[in-house]
Amino acid sequence: MSATAVHSLWTMAGGVTSAAPAEKFKAPVIEYAQLAPVLIVIGVAVVGVLVEAFVPRRARYYTQVFLTVVALAAAFAAVIGLAAGGYGTTKAHIAAMGAIAIDGPTLFLQGTILLTSLVAVFTFAERRLDPAAHGNHVDSFAAQAASVPGSDSEKAAVRAGFTTTEVFPLVLFSVAGMLVFPAANDLLTLFVALEVFSLPLYLLCAVARRKRLMSQEAAVKYFLLGAFSSAFLLFGIALLYGYAGSVSYATIANVVDGSVTQIDPALADTMGNDALLLIGGAMILTGLLFKVGAVPFHMWTPDVYQGAPTPVTGFMAAATKVAAFGALLRLLYVVLPGLAWDWRPVMWAVAIVTMLGGAIVAITQTDIKRLLAYSSIAHAGFILAGVIATTPDGISSVLFYLGAYSFVTVGAFAVVTLVRDAGGEATHLSKWAGLGRRSPLVAAVFAVFLLAFAGIPLTSGFSGKFAVFKAAADGGAGGLVVVGVISSAIAAFFYIRVIVLMFFSEPKADGPTVAVPSPLTMTTIGGGVAVTLVLGLAPQYFLDLASQAGVFVR
Repeated sequence: MSATAVHSLWTMAGGVTSAAPAEKFKAPVIEYAQLAPVLIVIGVAVVGVLVEAFVPRRARYYTQVFLTVVALAAAFAAVIGLAAGGYGTTKAHIAAMGAIAIDGPTLFLQGTILLTSLVAVFTFAERRLDPAAHGNHVDSFAAQAASVPGSDSEKAAVRAGFTTTEVFPLVLFSVAGMLVFPAANDLLTLFVALEVFSLPLYLLCAVARRKRLMSQEAAVKYFLLGAFSSAFLLFGIALLYGYAGSVSYATIANVVDGSVTQIDPALADTMGNDALLLIGGAMILTGLLFKVGAVPFHMWTPDVYQGAPTPVTGFMAAATKVAAFGALLRLLYVVLPGLAWDWRPVMWAVAIVTMLGGAIVAITQTDIKRLLAYSSIAHAGFILAGVIATTPDGISSVLFYLGAYSFVTVGAFAVVTLVRDAGGEATHLSKWAGLGRRSPLVAAVFAVFLLAFAGIPLTSGFSGKFAVFKAAADGGAGGLVVVGVISSAIAAFFYIRVIVLMFFSEPKADGPTVAVPSPLTMTTIGGGVAVTLVLGLAPQYFLDLASQAGVFVR
């Protein structure tokens, strides 16, 4: 058969004759300027990978730190530019052929993620906490991630002064996924963004310099459970596609409330089938609640927080929560508002068991990182109270809480990196006894963060809790507020217990020392304290900002 015959068969089979006009193929319209924050971060991440390939080893660390900080700062400047240009309010619209929503919540959450990541990256770059090994400064990450823990190749890598500088491009790829996740306006974009930010996190959890086996175990647990939750999400997407004949948020919302006019003949049998809608919606919610760390999908949180390198834990605990709650808000408020009668009772139950479960189990913890992990689970429950409000105040209160919580979290984990003994970080609570006498400043800073977690007045934690509880009460969820206040009281007990342990216990003779950090970690901790106090003492400007940003484009 001749080549021309094959070609004509192929074009006919595709339903396009060779004489068909070329206008049928339209180039996609991409608003590059409005996607600038994501494009900057992804572009520099790719440059970071090339740096690993071509820049001499001794220059890589400085190059990567510089590139990462510049990328995050430039992306944040781009977000500010878009907000100043009115894209959060009057010019809010759907960009990138319907894939990305550029609106107030998107810009607010992207700004929060970028600022949080910027201060978290300083802890990644810290190289003064551990004593120098063979004349080389060392950071929190394995000398050579590929070598078996304790093997000769690992010892040789430590002697040679190797460092895993790949963590910086990995952070940028993860941040890029997090920027897209709350902005996604169709289910496939949501899934791709989820994988883009999750896969680098699985790797980052496995590269601790100390306690490497524990770190690798944390990464394996996170990967297996994360893959499991991704499968739930993907199955839910398939069912919702069968229900609505589209993965676009707007189309699914129209089918849910019955305002759709055109029905795809291929999907006529399944469109409008409520079983597909309810099961698919539940599966997608399961995938998102896993990322949020809500009970009963929280099992990965304490083990992963404890095993991962502490800078990674701080970054992950803050930024992932912001991205996941942003996606959850958009799904419930844009796609499934017509199903509020169905999802609100379920979310009530999840919020109640999350608040109480996180607070009660945290009391039994003896490791500071596990305690902060259960604390983050309880906070997920408090934020869900704002989500359940289903009012504009609900959205803005959640945005404010996420901004306040993320800085407190990064700051608290940065302090944890400073308390060290011969084996590295001293995370067992008994080691923290008397820390206030040995190092009053560090203990005082940590006490500020703990008081913010507890929601004590004059800290950002109080402003955030007050905002979400008020929104929940106004939205008819008064019972949830009562449970929230009881959970806060239980949680306050174990935060205050740590403060008492630090200031009113005798320090042990063989207790840990507090390492003197470089200006990098000092910046992270200082930034956390400043945000905690500013949002606690003068929150009104930021509450107004969150309420201006609290309108989803549909």
